[in-house]
Formats: sequence, structure tokens, C-alpha cells
Amino acid sequence: MPRIRASTEESAPLRGWTLVSLRPAGAHAGLRNAARRAGAESLALSPLRLVALDARPALQAALACAAVIFSSPAAVRFAARQHPLQDLARALAVGAGTAAALRRAGVTEVLAPSRMDSEGLLALPALAGVAGHAVGLVTAPGGRGLIAATLAARGARLVRAEVYRREPAAIPAARIDRLARADIARTALAISSGEALDAAWTQLPDPLRVRLRQALFVVASARLADATRNVGGRHIAVAGSARPRALVDALGAWVLDARSDAIR
Repeated sequence: MPRIRASTEESAPLRGWTLVSLRPAGAHAGLRNAARRAGAESLALSPLRLVALDARPALQAALACAAVIFSSPAAVRFAARQHPLQDLARALAVGAGTAAALRRAGVTEVLAPSRMDSEGLLALPALAGVAGHAVGLVTAPGGRGLIAATLAARGARLVRAEVYRREPAAIPAARIDRLARADIARTALAISSGEALDAAWTQLPDPLRVRLRQALFVVASARLADATRNVGGRHIAVAGSARPRALVDALGAWVLDARSDAIR
């Protein structure tokens, strides 16, 4: 990936910062653009790649349920390749990014929680009275286990359609070398997936892992803050969601607070 130049505007709040994206291969553009608009450079490390799964019979069954949950923007994208979604009257999304993907796919009514995680989704009134009803879940293998377990405990029958899977991907040595040369005091890792964090962390050499524990981790939820602490992260900023703008805004707020503390 070509090096991203920082903004030439003196007011760029993140000038001199490097934002590390751990999104799957081919999914870095949104975070890269949001970082560039704030004056930061970006570095793409893809420890995972997404692979389509043929789930047409299961997908049709899931979409026929009165309540249909999509677990991620990728779930929307891979589902739409196999079955049109514009005829779906209503869908539930884990977060704002998934909700936006559903609207782009033509879904008329999309419900998403203000707290953009599994707990927030499960608190929606639409999922309160599901006992004896079928609930569709369009997702990938693994992950979001809380949704399935909670719905089962509420008496729902879960109809699961796994439309893609995550596979490990080797991070190029040149990208790891570039990360090792970065100024850790001005490096932030954007974390929107615990699985991606784990997959990336295992590929980094021990000395780099030690240094990165002093970097800033910008995480998409409180749950991911806990995952970051598990790998030794000490400086954590929690964003409002996993959307690129939210992650960059959280970094900007953290930098502003740090500057204010320094002035005091």
C-alpha cells in the first residue's frame, strides 16, 4: 500500500500520528480515508481475510424469519451476493456500520442499538418477546456467541446462515518492519475485532509486542477494551462504534485530552 501523506493543514489534529488498521484484506479504505482527513498516516495490517460461503438454503430460511439479525457489514455484503435483501421488510443490525450496509442493500426498516455491541442489540424491544419464534442470524462461524446463547435462553429458535468465514492471513514482513520503525508515542492501533487483534498479535515478534504495549489502542467497545488489556495494552480510548469516523474521533479526543493535561 502506498504511504499516506499527512494533511498539509497546520490545524490537522492528528499530524504525526500513525493509525494501524487490523481490518480484513481489502477493507481498509474507510479507516485510511478518515485518518487522512484528520492529518494522520495509516498502516494496513490484515491478519484475516474474508471468504464467501455458499449458504443459500440457510439464508433463505433465515430471511423468512420475522426477526433477522445481521452481525456485521460483511454479513450484509456476502448475503446480498446470494439473495436480494430489498424485499426484507425489517432487519436488526449490531451497529451503525451494519445498519448503513443494510440500508444501502435496500432494506426499508433497520433497527440498531445506541450501544453498538451484542448487549445493546439484545436490549432492543424487538428481541424481548421471541419465545417460541424463529429468529434469523446472518453471520460468520464463531463470534457473537452471546447473541445465540441469549436468544436460546429466551426461548427463540435460531435460524443461522453463515455467509462468510474468516481465515488467517500472513502479514507481510515489510508491514511489520514499518510498524517496528514507527514512533510508538504517536502510534494508535484501531481495534474493531478481538479475533483480528489476536490474529495480529501472534504474528508480531516479542520485542515489538513489548513496545506496542506502550502504544494507544482505540477500541470499538468496552468488550474490546478488555481484550486489549489481555494482551497488555495500557493506554485505551473507547470509541462510540467500529465505524472509521468514530475510531478516528476517539483518537482525536484522546490526543486533545493529553495536550490539555500537558498544558495544565
